[in-house]
Amino acid sequence: MSGTTQKREIPGTRVFDGDLAQKGYALNKMCFSFNSAENREAFSADEKAYCTKYGLNKEQSEAIRTRNVLGLLAAGGNVYYLAKFAGILGLDVQDLGAAQTGMTKEAFKAMLVAAGK
Repeated sequence: MSGTTQKREIPGTRVFDGDLAQKGYALNKMCFSFNSAENREAFSADEKAYCTKYGLNKEQSEAIRTRNVLGLLAAGGNVYYLAKFAGILGLDVQDLGAAQTGMTKEAFKAMLVAAGK
């Protein structure tokens, strides 16, 4: 076994590895905080201050501000933590999956149903 680790690549997919986890730590920590109704309310009251409180970088803050799900993934967001943020926006995991794949939600759901057959 060598001392180097090769990065795993899956075409069209961001592999959430250690590097991406480190990059997204503050973003994911903030999204995890949305488990609390009090924190969701604080975010809704002043998004900018809430992002600053968690130390989001410029890329992450901009992606939050513009509701750019793909940008959040690129900024180190983990889809399971981002689901907490999506919930504030009235979105579900299927909405996130559709955004990731560039499909409509209806097409994404049909793909899931077809894959289950």
